[in-house]
Formats: sequence, C-alpha cells, structure tokens
Amino acid sequence: MGFRSAGRLFGVVATIVSSFTLDVLAAPQPKAAWVRGARSRLAKSSKWNSKRELSNITQCEQTSPPDFKAPFENVWARLTDDEAASVAAWLFHQPELNLTVSDKAGEWDNSLLLVELMVPNKTDVLAYIDGNATAPTRYAHAVLDIRATEEPTYTDILVGPIPVVNGTTTWQPLEYPYTRKTGGSIRNLDADSDSLYSEYIYKVSASIADITMDLWGGTALGKDNDTLDIWGIDPVWQYDGKLTRWDTFWNLPNDVFDAETLLPLGLFFKSDVTGRDPSKWKLEGWLYNDIFYPTTEAFRTAYWSGNFTKLGANVEGDWARTDQDGPVLPMDDQSPPVAVTPAGARYSVDREEQYVEWMGFSFYLSFSRDTGLSLFDIRYKGQRILYELGLQEALAHYAGNDPVQSGTSYLDTYYGFGPYAFQLVPGYDCPSYATYMNTSYYVDETTHTHINSVCFFEFDADYPMQRHSTSSYVANTKNVYFSVRSVSTVGNYDYMFTYSFHMDGSIHVEVRASGYIQSAYYAHNADYGYHIHDYLSGSMHDHVLNYKADFDIFGTDNTMELTTNVPVTESYVWSDHPRNTMKLKRSHIKNEDESRLFWDFNSQTQYRIVNTDVRNKYGEYRGYRILPSDNAIHLTIQDSSNLVNSANWAKHDLMITKRKDTEPRSAHAYNNQDVYNPVIDFDEFFDGENLEQEDLAVWFNLGMHHVPHTGDLPNTVFTTAHSGIQFMPLNYFDTDISKQTVNMVRINYNDGNVSKVKTFGQEEATCSVDLSEQEPDLYDYQGDVVIRKFPYNPNDPYFETDSIV
Repeated sequence: MGFRSAGRLFGVVATIVSSFTLDVLAAPQPKAAWVRGARSRLAKSSKWNSKRELSNITQCEQTSPPDFKAPFENVWARLTDDEAASVAAWLFHQPELNLTVSDKAGEWDNSLLLVELMVPNKTDVLAYIDGNATAPTRYAHAVLDIRATEEPTYTDILVGPIPVVNGTTTWQPLEYPYTRKTGGSIRNLDADSDSLYSEYIYKVSASIADITMDLWGGTALGKDNDTLDIWGIDPVWQYDGKLTRWDTFWNLPNDVFDAETLLPLGLFFKSDVTGRDPSKWKLEGWLYNDIFYPTTEAFRTAYWSGNFTKLGANVEGDWARTDQDGPVLPMDDQSPPVAVTPAGARYSVDREEQYVEWMGFSFYLSFSRDTGLSLFDIRYKGQRILYELGLQEALAHYAGNDPVQSGTSYLDTYYGFGPYAFQLVPGYDCPSYATYMNTSYYVDETTHTHINSVCFFEFDADYPMQRHSTSSYVANTKNVYFSVRSVSTVGNYDYMFTYSFHMDGSIHVEVRASGYIQSAYYAHNADYGYHIHDYLSGSMHDHVLNYKADFDIFGTDNTMELTTNVPVTESYVWSDHPRNTMKLKRSHIKNEDESRLFWDFNSQTQYRIVNTDVRNKYGEYRGYRILPSDNAIHLTIQDSSNLVNSANWAKHDLMITKRKDTEPRSAHAYNNQDVYNPVIDFDEFFDGENLEQEDLAVWFNLGMHHVPHTGDLPNTVFTTAHSGIQFMPLNYFDTDISKQTVNMVRINYNDGNVSKVKTFGQEEATCSVDLSEQEPDLYDYQGDVVIRKFPYNPNDPYFETDSIV
C-alpha cells in the first residue's frame, strides 16, 4: 500500500491498478448494466522491482479474486427483490389493512412505508452458526402508515414466514422488541404534513407577505417563485396534551449549492397544531429581535409603527459555496500523492452473502433503512469476538436564544441512514482501488439501490505498527489495516462511518461529520455561539451517536472488568519510608444497577470484556478492552426538555446490559413521535439484572461538542469533526499477533555500513504503473436506481436520488 521504493530506498516505480466489475447484488442477477456496475478498482497482480536497474519491467497482469464462499448463509442480509415484492403484494391483498399505493395515498389513506428483513434473534442464529440447527425462518418487518382515522399511527408489524405462501403467511403486531406495549403502534405526528403547509403555514406567511417583502424582498407562499422557506423545530413540543411548533424563515439559495441552513432570517412564529383539523390550528405569537408579539396584529402594528428596528439578512454568496475560492496554494495544482495496491486486493469478498475475510478477520455485512451499515459475526481466525457491531441512533441537540435552535433535537433514524447512504466518490471518499458494493432499501413500493455506497480497502498508515532502533539494528513493521466505509447525508450533515481492522487484532470504530451546519441568527445569541458571518451565529450543538457492541469472548458468558490506576501510599520491606506510588484496583460490574458509566477521570480506568472462565497461560483473563480514541462524549444537556425519555442512551458514555432478544436496539425511528412514552425507552433496560458471566450488550456513544466557528464555513471539515473508539485485545493473545505479518524489515548495520536487510519473505514488486489508470472516471457517477415493487416491475429500473433538503 502506498508508494514503496524501487531499489530499497531509491526512487519510485508506480504500478497500474485496473478495475473490473464486481456484482454484489443477490441472485437472480438482473441484466441491467447499473446492477453489474458496482465497480471495484482492484490492482493487477504485480511485483515491485527492488533493483536500481529498471529495465525489462512489465506492466502488472490483471487477476481476479479467487473463488470464495462464506461458511454459511448471511441471515442478516436484506430481503431479495422478489421477497420484498411478494410481501408488499400480499399486504395489499389484506382487506383489514385497507392500504393505498403510496403515490395515490392522501392524508386520510393508509399506506405501506417499509418492508425489510426482520433481523433474526441471536438465540436462533447461534443455534444455526454454532450448532446443527437450520437457518432461522425469515420474516419481514413492515411499517404501516395508518392515517384513515382521527388518531393516526405508525404501526410495526411482523410478516411471515417468507417466502410468502397463501394460507401460511400471516401478519401480527410487532411489539416484543419494544418497551412500549401498544401493539407496535405509536402516534403519527406527520399525518397532516401536506396540509400543515398548504392550509396553515403558507397562510400565516401570506398574512405578513408585505413585511417579508420589505425585510428581505421575498415571500414564502408555496409557489415556484418563492425566495424564502419556512421550517422549524424537530420534534414538535408535546407539553400539556397539545402540540406546539416554532417555525422560522430562511433565505433560499439561488443556485445548486445546498446552503439554506446558513441563511436564517431571525423571524419566528409559534403555533398550536393539536388535532387533525387545520381550522382549529392557531397562531400563538411572533418573535423578532428577542421581542415577543402575541398576535399578528400586534406584530404588524409594531413593524409599521416607524420605530421598528430592522435587522439584516443572511444572503448566499461565495462564502457559502463549496467550490474552490481564493489564491491557489503553491504547487497545489500539481498531482497529490496517490496510493496503489501492487498485489491487488489482499482480501476476499463473497458477493452474494456479503461476507469479507482479511488477514484472519472475517465478518458479514447488513444494511437497514434506519441505521445503514452494520457488521455481524466478527471473528479472528474463526473465534468470534463480536456478534454484532453497529449504529443505533444519532442525535444532534441544539441550543440557542431563539426557540428554533432551543427546540431542535434531531433523532436521525427518523429520517434514516439507509435512504441517504449515497454513492461514494472514488479517490475522495475511498481510495480509487477500493472494492465498492451496492446497498438497497425499500420505500413507497419501490426498492432504491445506492450504487457503490459501501467500500472496502486496505491502507498503509502514515506510521508503522512497531519500530525499535539500537546501535546495531533497526526493526520496523508496516501498519497496514483494512477498512469498511459508508457515508450517509442526513439533511445538512454528511456522516462518514468507518470500521477498521488492524494487524494487532484491534478494531477501530470511527465517525466523521462534514456538510453544512444548521446555523442561528446572530442577534442575542452570543451565549450560544460565535458570530461567524454578517448576521450569522454558529449554533452550539452536541452530536451523540449511539452504537451497540455485542461481545462474545470465548462464548456468550462474559463479564465487564474494570482495572483502575489508583494513587496510594505503600510500605515495602525494602524501603525505610512509605512511598507515594500507584497500584491496580480490579473490580467487576456486578449488575445493571451499576452499569451506566462515564469515562473515568484522567483515563485511568481500563474497561474490558472478559470471560472469567477462560484464562491465558499466565493466568490472566482473556478479553478485549474498550478504549475511547477521540472525542467519545455524552449529551451535555441533562433531562432534555425536547427529548424527555426518547434518547436516554445519550446520558452516559458506556452502558452494559444483559443481552436479550427482546432488547435488540436502544432506539426506534419513531421515538420522536411521543417523547414521554417512546417506542423504546432505554432506561427500562436497566432493571438490576446480573451481569457477571452473562451474554452482555455494550452500548457506547461517539460524537462531538460542536460550537461552529468561521472554519465551519462553508462546510464543517472531517479532520476535526471526528470521534472514535477502539476495541483492543488485552491478554487475549499470548503475544503481539502483528508479528505474523511479513511486511516488516530488520536492518543490521555497523560502522556506517549495512550488513544485512531481512525482509521475512515479503514479495517484491516488479511491475510498472501508468498513473493515468489510477484516475477514476467521475462521469460514471449515477445516483440511485429504483425498481417498483408493487406492482412489481424489475425490468424497468429508473434513476432517482432523494435527499432531505
């Protein structure tokens, strides 16, 4: 990986890396070119020339990955196109559901929002992959949007078994994985979202259209020539039995750039939108320049009084656009460094089962509408380390002097990470030589396929795994690691998720954030953010992302051990005086009453999952340490007024529960619909159960305390908006297993002369590279491909890419 020397330390010989098509979709294989176009740029087989003479060098010969088959079926994989279509068709034929096709459904019709795999219970899966049982029976998880009632709901149901067979397949409310016991249903606060604008918000805006024209030269009336937009808090306030909204005006960009969230205008209005009858919704006041006006008449009177203070507007300009701007930096127009893979892909992928192996590690991939990419059955040399590793929820909790910033706490699985896991850009999001895989999700009787939306690649870090120098030799080991990556753009933010595997047996989980900030109007907001542009404040907010890590260390019976460095004063037989020093204090988390933790002061406590029935040859428990590596945080706000019980997982850094089939996730996509009684209240997981030598679920948070500054304009940058955690083998192996790699060197020297260079059998490359072959063809970028599921039409795909803003 990376450029290596031709002739030990002399010069650079580049290698050609060519691409071939990698089909990763399940059978039957469609004929459409876009399906076969999940491309990977895999290197041709090559050898580096280690001689100074570069004659007779041949170009790399193209090779294909070896035939490879996963050890068992991927029971976590998505439904096939045929399965999803058959479930949808079957549900539309159930008269009691009274479903209407989505593109014909109105606000008083029932529709089918989602059809996806119901992830099988771990109990059933282990009986299959570790025992002699057959694969778990497949079921579908469907979400119904029930609107043909005064009390609309989102309703989760279980459909199966699959494949669909009339007379055998049934549906039932899905309730067992949730703490809320209401038959899988929760109220739907979005049922009248169209009427909210057409029958209310645009009418409110029209009532002050003369004011918005005078202030900003534009209107928001729901017309094609609108220059303003209106939106506000999420979730709506749910106090005292009523629903309260705060909305605000935003300038619209006048070009392709997605800069609207940088253009707040500082005028807010409050509404009571309780119930489904728009005629009963009512305005409850206006706010401008920190002055509250209880009625539209009072606001209009003040505005036209002649004594009204008008504030400036945030208007799009080059400052809000992401194209290159400013003087070109010295030599920046020259080609930057690139990495190549002279030996091709040193990992294997079972395309059909979405199974990967690299240097002893293996795992399966899964992809869902709510959380995007997850990994299952992560093993090292056949021994499971983690049963499950994946995102649960992501929170962006804002604060500010105005009601919109104060009232905004996005729970992003409501929008979903799967629908917005867009196509990756080779050479930018991932190395151009990476292997790319498609992902799919169901929405509104269609399956959307994100082309090339997950990538796999090896990379040579910019520092070695190990090194040591003496007066007679230097030893050094390359730090080559393997990563799986996806990017989801949820509204204004782009989240980059990376899972990396290292030669020492460690696993790294990272998230980075970029994109446009959601900003605040600058007036009266100095206590909540920096003044970063003319009339703009960087609105402070916390990003907290919750993950689940289901460790299985030599089986499912595990314990959380704490080892703390504690200061002590100690007497020793060899010392005449007591000595101030430190010792190790070891303890176990005994039960769920003591299992919600904060990272210890001074990072002085080690947290590790062990199996107390399994020791290494020195008598120590074998286990994996959980080690925050960068900005692992929890929510600053205590007892959030916005969230109430809907994100209790955000209150701590690290939480451990007894793993149960009835508690598979810490959050639900519709928790924001009833924050007092959400579908999943994470606090209810903690009921005092024993945690010693039990099957444990570890829940941890990543994130950032973000106070945007001028460097966040136009976009926040990945370099600093970064959070990560490591799982590190601790007494798990008898030695550092990175010693297994041959990508190391020992150089013996004396009196200025090298006597020996030992390379341990690593293959030297001897082929040349045409770097023009490294440049990806960015005109291949396609966006999403859509196939209609009801009525099913797999032979008529079309391109359509949806975004939130």
